[in-house]
Amino acid sequence: MSGGHRKAWLSMTGVLAMALLASACGGDDGGDDGDGAAAGSEEQIQLRFSWWGSDERRELTEAAIAAFEEQHPEIDVQGEYIEWSGYWDRLATQVAAGDAPDVITQEERFLREYASRGALLDLSEHEDVIDLSQLDPLVTSSGEVDGGLYGIPTGVNAYVVYANPALFAQAGVELPDDTTWTWDDYIRIAGEITAATGGEVFGTMDYGGNEAGFKILARQNDQELYDADGELAFDAETLAQWWDYSLRLRDSGGAPQATLSAEQQDTGSPEQTLLGTNRAAMAWYWSNTLAALSSASGNELMLLRPPGEHEGDRTGNYYKPAMHYSVSADTEHPEEAAMLVDFLLNDPAAVDAIRSDRGLPANLEQRERILGDLDEHQVAEAEYLAEIQEDIEDSPPAPPVGAGQVVDIIKRLNVEVLFDRLTPDEAAEHFISEVEAATG
Repeated sequence: MSGGHRKAWLSMTGVLAMALLASACGGDDGGDDGDGAAAGSEEQIQLRFSWWGSDERRELTEAAIAAFEEQHPEIDVQGEYIEWSGYWDRLATQVAAGDAPDVITQEERFLREYASRGALLDLSEHEDVIDLSQLDPLVTSSGEVDGGLYGIPTGVNAYVVYANPALFAQAGVELPDDTTWTWDDYIRIAGEITAATGGEVFGTMDYGGNEAGFKILARQNDQELYDADGELAFDAETLAQWWDYSLRLRDSGGAPQATLSAEQQDTGSPEQTLLGTNRAAMAWYWSNTLAALSSASGNELMLLRPPGEHEGDRTGNYYKPAMHYSVSADTEHPEEAAMLVDFLLNDPAAVDAIRSDRGLPANLEQRERILGDLDEHQVAEAEYLAEIQEDIEDSPPAPPVGAGQVVDIIKRLNVEVLFDRLTPDEAAEHFISEVEAATG
């Protein structure tokens, strides 16, 4: 979470409490009774729906909204969208002032924060409106917090190892069998690619600054980044091992040296990454970036399972909710807001409009239905997600309040490790201490 986001929450908690109290104590003024339009009123019900993203996402979402309004002419949906960097500060301010949108797009790292402050509706109490029967059970539980359901996944993706077959061929190195390869295999193969190309191509990009990858290693060791109560649930030795693998890659030449890796860690554009510029044969990214990364490199990339998936007693990979749909606890129209969420998740008209923009649909029936209309990259992602389904054992618990700060913490400590300013053991202890402070 950004500092501004946390500050907004802390400084406006009193405002939020007053707004909630006023809502609870409001008298009968002849208006809405909280469950829909006032009896006998012909006025349209207005809902506000917020999300972050690009102009393309706005166009797709507005098409879905138009389809909803066509089916429900008595409901007018006003879209509110903004880029990611400004979304959370604006939402925190709106919620604290009692002016939250009715339907809110949430991200898993912030879901518990809003749920624990009573800002979100428990959607398990509205299952008569929101049909959960066709939603992927391997990801639906990700929206549960303290026994309630405060977010429903829009769609799914997975954290994967990307491989560029053209660069493997250039190096004369065989692609790995991703159903059996180990962490040692990953390090060895990366080194072989760099050596065979004389350093023209790195075997892989550094991966140590992303908590999603560590979450996989922790799960492979029958641990979790966080438990159901939001507490850290892994051994320091496991995190140290994560960074030890990173140093082995650096020292063998399989990954770049510290300066280049540190620069790449903050490169947001696929076109500027080592994978996107064909200077690295492998890298870790989310599966829904396949089209952007393939387009940047000019080569068709492959999605591989993370290494080590079958070295231990359990696998580590998991389906990540691309986003969640939540409903404000302050909404004056909970039934209609739930109707909109149900429509976005389950109605073919909404799925046809949005397709895979918010991850491949969480609705399994709709995911299968649209496969024939997806482009080649979306089909490849869907096939990968189907292939790993039998390996996925469960969904990680929702992150704790303050988990948004972990993004910056792990990136900063990764740089310290790469420059040998901290050992993997020291970095692991720092990580535990800092994350406990941020989420405590």
